[in-house]
Amino acid sequence: MMAFASKLLVFVAFSLAVHNTVALKQKTTRIQFYMHDIVGGPQPTAVRVAGRSNFTGQDSIAAMFGSISVMDNPLTATPSMNSTLVGRAQGIYAMSSQEKELSLLMTLTYAFTTGPYNGSTFSVVGRNPVMKEVREMPVVGGTGKFRLARGYCLARTYSMTQMEAVIGYNVTLLHY
Repeated sequence: MMAFASKLLVFVAFSLAVHNTVALKQKTTRIQFYMHDIVGGPQPTAVRVAGRSNFTGQDSIAAMFGSISVMDNPLTATPSMNSTLVGRAQGIYAMSSQEKELSLLMTLTYAFTTGPYNGSTFSVVGRNPVMKEVREMPVVGGTGKFRLARGYCLARTYSMTQMEAVIGYNVTLLHY
């Protein structure tokens, strides 16, 4: 009788595992939006909160190494700042390269405030070599419609002036 009960328990556990796996069908979502990084003017959306004060060399990239900025950047549907606001990119980026290539370590959460993804987020943690034409960064999680998200985003600088950058994002998310 004990052997039968053990086999029945294993069968029930296996059946539940298969049922739960089938119920969690993975979805793929592709999103495009634009992030506005404003570091100057009366209302900056990215503010430097730490950095070097003891650098004496001539290399401007090395001088920025270690600088940390906190951001709350608007996300829009088109490159125009006046287009539909779809959310905010909130987090930290740090200047992580000491020579030759300007690179940031990005730790950001993209939070959607309107549209079909309202209330949902996804997070990116990774290296961003900002002077490359296309930068790929990993998506490491999400909430709401993007629960358990993974995937990647491709970032392209759309425009850059002295105190503002507009970055286009094409994001591919796998989620449940």
